[in-house]
Amino acid sequence: MKKIIPHRALVLARKEIYQYLNAPAFYGAAVFFLLFCSIWLFFVQRYFVMDQASLRPYFGIFPIVFIIIIPVITMKSWAEERKTGTAELLLTMPFTEWDLVLGKFFSVLAVLCMMLILTIPLPLTLLRLGSFDSGMIFCEYLGAFLLGASAAALGLLLSALSKNQAGSFLGSAVVLMAVMLVNQVTFSLNLPQGLAQLINFFSLAFHFESFSKGLIDSRDFAFFALSTALFLFINTRVILFRKWR
Repeated sequence: MKKIIPHRALVLARKEIYQYLNAPAFYGAAVFFLLFCSIWLFFVQRYFVMDQASLRPYFGIFPIVFIIIIPVITMKSWAEERKTGTAELLLTMPFTEWDLVLGKFFSVLAVLCMMLILTIPLPLTLLRLGSFDSGMIFCEYLGAFLLGASAAALGLLLSALSKNQAGSFLGSAVVLMAVMLVNQVTFSLNLPQGLAQLINFFSLAFHFESFSKGLIDSRDFAFFALSTALFLFINTRVILFRKWR
């Protein structure tokens, strides 16, 4: 396997970040993310009526919101390159497949981190209203980051397999809905324990639950890390196939 050169990936990531910051879709996704999560917390969950110093209801909706947010910020990554013909240009430049994939991934991850940073004023404001567990909030943010990283890697893979942005968005939304909510099947159906555990294993939302409770489970941490690496690896194989096709 060719040597991965992080500097080249960072250069590509910086270019991609500039493109995101100049695209209305990023700002629309950020506003939707912040408003939806806030409305869910204060109006749907009626946070002040709960009288609990916990932000678990706020972070608990993140897996659902990511079903929409992740496809929005990943749909143009590869699909737009194919549509405009710049994908062929990238493949002829002195970049490895890992450079290209990591460059896209780092840029999406940076955008996701920006959105998560924009949510920080909310817990900072609420900290004065009760005795919040700062360690639990840290775990929730860590879980949201890991969940977003795995979902973003999957979204980029589906974008690489799509011919246009619309197909990438719909495909990513459907697949993310499946991997996020597949664990709900175990609640609605009386399944054998072994089958239920197998289904839960493939659910991103299931592995996020421990972080939302303020727990760092090494198994869930490893799942997010390995699933992210797997999706990125498959993405490089897709790019390599198209390079030599």
